Amino acid sequence: MFLKIDISQKDWNVQDRSDITTLKERSSTEDKDGHIRFCLEKDVESSKSTGFERYDLINSSLPDMDYNDIDISCRFMGKDISAPFIVLPLTGGTETATEINRNLAKAAQELNVVMSVGSQRLGLENPALEATYQVRDVAPDVPLLANLGAIYLNYGYGLKECERAVQMIGADGLFLYLNPMQKVFQGTRNLNFKGLSGKIAHICGNLSVPVIVREVGFGLSSDVALQMKKAGASMLDISGAGGTSWVKVTRYLKEDSIKKFGSNFDDWGIPTVDSLIAVKEAVNDLPIIASGGIRNGIEIAKALALGASYAGMSLPLLSPAMESSEIVKKTIDNFIKEVKMAMFCCGVSNLRALRKGECIRKKEL
Repeated sequence: MFLKIDISQKDWNVQDRSDITTLKERSSTEDKDGHIRFCLEKDVESSKSTGFERYDLINSSLPDMDYNDIDISCRFMGKDISAPFIVLPLTGGTETATEINRNLAKAAQELNVVMSVGSQRLGLENPALEATYQVRDVAPDVPLLANLGAIYLNYGYGLKECERAVQMIGADGLFLYLNPMQKVFQGTRNLNFKGLSGKIAHICGNLSVPVIVREVGFGLSSDVALQMKKAGASMLDISGAGGTSWVKVTRYLKEDSIKKFGSNFDDWGIPTVDSLIAVKEAVNDLPIIASGGIRNGIEIAKALALGASYAGMSLPLLSPAMESSEIVKKTIDNFIKEVKMAMFCCGVSNLRALRKGECIRKKEL
């Protein structure tokens, strides 16, 4: 099992290597393994609430419908999917990641839901790592999303690299993620976000597939959502606060170098519900993915009732993906069944009715 891996025992001897780029790749691979390990072993979730507890779905004691008639199928980037569920980016670039991605992809294929891979920077820098992201052989039909950090557009990446990421996995779309808090906490030199909006617009306007702009767990604000709509993003993933805190993950990974900050930024960000509502009001006609601390089907149903087009998860699927595709499938299938149960007891039989928002209300204080 991966849990037995001790990344501190790996010995990269700088004096024995003249290829510093390779050393950096190995260090980044160590970081990816560390991310997986700490997400499995440690408390990496924000203590901030997502906000879903502030809302109730309205019970209907007499739903005028047959449970078996509930239909949550929809379309995503031109493909029919069975449910508005997205396996969000988890990992890539390591041997462990290979099996995780393949187990996730197999489950996505069997359930006919959207699949995405972790950041592909390592694969772009080292072709030997491309296979850790490649899952088309086990998921030939589902929508598949490539994934790159938007910040790298300010550090030498451009349309060519984005196209390579798409072609690497045969993707239907590309996630460009925004992560200033994660980056500044990592202590990297890649902290220049100046002018990035224009470069994102260039990618949106010229890439061969649609672009989705997403946060990584700190929440999109309405003003950034408007900027990304103007830039030509096809969809937005709000990825609000209340789920995995990449500040906490980074603290575990780089404990000695960032002790001075303590836990002050562990709960940074816009709660998922607040981000969803604000972004929906700002860009009403743009599809929105709700994510960030969503942990069950009831919360998926609430997110859809509050205006999301789709909902996604990552952390709840990590432990199952360490075991088998079958356990991943059962986990996702349970979430989907919970969505249907909630819809049935709200008296709504399809996503259009659910998204009207008539079956959800804010709790009285």
